[in-house]
Amino acid sequence: AASAPKPLPSSGPKSLREMPHPLATSSSEEMGPALTPSPDLLLPRSIADKDLSLPNGTPVDTSSPASSSSLLNRLQLDDDLDVETRDLFVTVDDPKKHVCTMETYITYRVTTKTTRAEFDLPEYSVRRRYQDFDWLRNKLEESQPTHLIPPLPEKFVVKGVVDRFSEEFVETRRKALDKFLKRITDHPVLSFNEHFNIFLTAKDLSAYKKQGMALLSKMGESVKYVTGGYKLRSRPLEFAAIGDYLDTFSLKLGTIDRIAQRIIKEQLEYLVELREYGPVYSTWGGLEVELSEPLEGVSACIGNCCTALEELSEDMTEDFLPVLREYILYAESMKNVLKKRDQVQAEYEAKLEAVALRREDRPKVPTDVEKCQDRVECFNADLKADMERWQNNKRQDFRQLLMGMADKNIQYYEKVCVT
Repeated sequence: AASAPKPLPSSGPKSLREMPHPLATSSSEEMGPALTPSPDLLLPRSIADKDLSLPNGTPVDTSSPASSSSLLNRLQLDDDLDVETRDLFVTVDDPKKHVCTMETYITYRVTTKTTRAEFDLPEYSVRRRYQDFDWLRNKLEESQPTHLIPPLPEKFVVKGVVDRFSEEFVETRRKALDKFLKRITDHPVLSFNEHFNIFLTAKDLSAYKKQGMALLSKMGESVKYVTGGYKLRSRPLEFAAIGDYLDTFSLKLGTIDRIAQRIIKEQLEYLVELREYGPVYSTWGGLEVELSEPLEGVSACIGNCCTALEELSEDMTEDFLPVLREYILYAESMKNVLKKRDQVQAEYEAKLEAVALRREDRPKVPTDVEKCQDRVECFNADLKADMERWQNNKRQDFRQLLMGMADKNIQYYEKVCVT
């Protein structure tokens, strides 16, 4: 049997799954202790000045808290710290090309090994195409709106520039899809999602996809209504700081991505010239007997430089760029969750202000206002936990990535150095 894949290191509070979730549908009875509200909501000044409290006696808190290889080995992260406690392992491998009358596509084998009681069998093996992964992500966003859903690799490629059926492209996408599932597997809430279970175990997803179409359409209309009906007055400082950080992070990472792509392009153009340049010296050496030995030496040196530069370019294309792209998409996903949180807070502010204006006429707060407050608290707790988890993973991923690329560059210059 294939060895179990290394899990991504996890972070954040381990008790996240035990928190009661007002938006959960069927697993609320399995949740643990109640979630204690945190003062993360800034209310508009017109409301805060009234010293509001809910008619049921609950006060409204309006405050807001404020050698080359040895270098890499010394910073190697221990990914196996919690392997013994893990009970779910997922891998994506064995891509296959399918040619049909209407379309041509690639499927990947998704293998699952688990000891969880939610699964009927200890091991599953199913084949999935990209649109199946896309379906899973959409269902996770729909059913877990307060959580950060890992990004998928981009679906479309520029025709004539990248062959989406080439071995290199398929392998790059396979790695990205494998990481996508491992991110979900590592999450204490998403890994227990029923749609994730279906994705890993069902032989055919067609029936499940048809069931969700009508609901997805209704959800979309609901989101549009909420977005158009309420406007956030003030975002709490800690979430405003998160938004500012994500904007700066996306900008800087986008600049690095563009520069890295330009460097790779220039390296490949230089590589073409070197491959034409080297054989000239060999031909020259055949004409000049006295100079044949040094000329052959120059030709061999240029050939060695070609090999080293080709390896370096491949490492940057296959290892460096995909991580940059993943985290650019990750930042966009986090921004989307932050926008959803703001929408729920804006809805709560509007409902609370309406209740404050009608306090004398209506002694009881409508249930939907209290539920909306719970949703805000839930968004705050889940978003902060997921942000902490994302930051820890980001630090570890980029440390490995940058140390790895430094090591590759050192190796490159060692290979091309003439002694």
